Amino acid sequence: MEYDPLRDPSRGSVSVLSGAVERVLLDSDGMSRTLSRIAHEVIERNPDVELVALVGIHTRGVPLAHRLGQLIEERAGVEVPVGSVDVTFHRDDVGVRSGEAPRHAQPLVRATRLGFGLERRTCVLVDDVLSTGRTVRAAVEALLDYGRPARVQLAVLADRGHRELPIRPDYVGKNLPTARGEWIRVQVVEVDEVDRVLLVPRGNGGFDA
Repeated sequence: MEYDPLRDPSRGSVSVLSGAVERVLLDSDGMSRTLSRIAHEVIERNPDVELVALVGIHTRGVPLAHRLGQLIEERAGVEVPVGSVDVTFHRDDVGVRSGEAPRHAQPLVRATRLGFGLERRTCVLVDDVLSTGRTVRAAVEALLDYGRPARVQLAVLADRGHRELPIRPDYVGKNLPTARGEWIRVQVVEVDEVDRVLLVPRGNGGFDA
C-alpha cells in the first residue's frame, strides 16, 4: 500500500506559537529530490535550455528558483538567468487600490528583479504552493509589464488544489490535495532556516496562492 503522510501520526508536530497540529509532508531530503526531478523535467521539455529563464515569485519561490537554476546548470552545463517578481499590486484580492485603508493585513511589497530580456525566452515562473491560481495570474500580468516572452511555464513545489482560475502547472513537485480548512506551508532554509513542507490547520489572514 502506498505510503500516505497524512495518515502517519508519527509525522505530527505541535506548533509552539499556535498550538496547531502540523504534519510534515516533505522533509529536507524529500524537497531536494523533488526539486531535482523538476530541474530534470525542465531540461527535458526545453531542448533550447539556453533560452530558459527562471522567475521566482516572492517570497519562497525566489530561493526555489535559484536552486532550480543551480540544478539545471549542474545537469545541462548551461547557466540560466534567475529573476524575481512581486505580484502584490497585480492581485485582485489586495485592497489597496481605492485609496482607502485596507481592512486586512497586506503583504509586504518586494522588488521585481529581471536582469535579462524576456523576448525569445521561455520564462518558467517558480512558486512554492499553487492553490486558487490568483498568484500565478498576477505573476503573468506583472511579467508582461517587462516584456513579451516566447512562452511562460509554471513550476510549483506543491499543488494543494482548490483552483478558482483555469491555471495548470507545467511542473509539479507534489500533488497534495487538502480540505478547505487545511493549509500547505513551505519552509526553506534561506527564509525559515529549515527545509520542509507542512500540512497545518488554516489560520486567519493571508492569501490563497
